[in-house]
Amino acid sequence: METVVSGIRSTGKLHLGNYFGAIRNFVQMQHEYDCYFFIADLHALTTHPTPDDLHANVRQVVVEYLAAGIDPDAATIYIQSEVPEVAELYLYLNMNAYVGELERATSFKDKVRANPDNVNAGLLTYPVLMAADILLHRATKVPVGKDQEQHLEMARTFANRFNRLYKTEYFAEPYAFSFSKQLVKIPGLDGKGKMGKSEGEANAVYLSDSPETIRKKVMRAVTDSGPTAPNQQKPEAIQNLFTLLAAVSSPDTVNHFDDRYNRCEIRYGDLKKQLAEDMVIATADVRERIHEISNDNEYISKVIRQGNEKARESARRTLTDVREIIGFKQF
Repeated sequence: METVVSGIRSTGKLHLGNYFGAIRNFVQMQHEYDCYFFIADLHALTTHPTPDDLHANVRQVVVEYLAAGIDPDAATIYIQSEVPEVAELYLYLNMNAYVGELERATSFKDKVRANPDNVNAGLLTYPVLMAADILLHRATKVPVGKDQEQHLEMARTFANRFNRLYKTEYFAEPYAFSFSKQLVKIPGLDGKGKMGKSEGEANAVYLSDSPETIRKKVMRAVTDSGPTAPNQQKPEAIQNLFTLLAAVSSPDTVNHFDDRYNRCEIRYGDLKKQLAEDMVIATADVRERIHEISNDNEYISKVIRQGNEKARESARRTLTDVREIIGFKQF
């Protein structure tokens, strides 16, 4: 059975981008593949080095993983920092990762521009840690969004470099994987880029948001003054709203507003109201399960303990092999 690995950063809550871009795939693949889904609390420190309540954030992501449909008996849910082999493999891979290739990573350059006062070594070597997460379980399939494709390409580079340097074929090449035809990228409400926690509260709709909160966020979404000619190309902010509409609404609804736009008859207030209501409906079941699971501390703890141990079993096997391949031996 092929192995799948993917993670969600532990900065609190899951949003629609996570849900439609990754978790929906997780739910589909967990019964067909050997799946490892982790909460990336180490990754989170690259941009949030002093989180207010890391423990609560991790717990919340576990709850929302479960509420969204991840079955802990079918897949392995674990905490990244609870598997020390992650950090050890990260160290070994860093020895063969070159500064020049890391500095060329698009996400690194974007983060440097956005946060010039927090350019730390962890941010630079983020792709190496991501590679360690994947290679730790010798995964061949990685469900990622388009923004992570370059990092996955670098993971293949590190795997092949390890094999070449140590004259082995131990690590297979991991590839992007999605049940849908194309990798999904869910845009934010701020008129640009993807939906993400790091872009601010107004950018994302969270699975745990109340219906009223969702409505307020969507109604504040960025728009323009409207089309000035029939069938004109939609600017990014407007196309983002249509992309979101396509994710949560029926094709007839999307076609209705698309036709209105092409006829220069669009009323953005009507589009936003429809989008908000469809988002409320799309998240209703998950939101209810989040509340139920959040109150069951015993169950949450059991899931985490079980997942951490399963992940460590896999990780220990890999690190035993890696140490032997490199040449580390006990005296």
